[in-house]
Amino acid sequence: MNPILITHLGYLALCIPLTVWVAKTLHKNGRVFLVDSFHGNKDLADSVNHLLVVGFYLINLGFVGLYIRNGARPADLTGVIEETSVKVGTVTLVLGVMHLFNLYVFNKIRRRAMLPGMPPPLPADGQIALP
Repeated sequence: MNPILITHLGYLALCIPLTVWVAKTLHKNGRVFLVDSFHGNKDLADSVNHLLVVGFYLINLGFVGLYIRNGARPADLTGVIEETSVKVGTVTLVLGVMHLFNLYVFNKIRRRAMLPGMPPPLPADGQIALP
């Protein structure tokens, strides 16, 4: 069998399930965070959560598809394993960056949602009482 074909098949066999697993994890655990961010509005939270997961799939599966042609052409089994590990490692790093980006976005949404309930930084008269 052609080493480059083995590399491509191994790469896809590892990256696609990894992307699906990360997306499902983000969807499941992100829901609770979004419901809190949207003051208990579960319909809105579910809708935003679904849209975020769709965007995550599009970006990551698009990257996996584009990245398949990058890299060296392995000549033997060792080269196949090395090339596959470099590609899967790169995709894993991209998934990690996407995960951190999603957490950043979720945190921004949550902080913005919590602002109206926060007390003002100064009393209404603008004076701070010293002890």
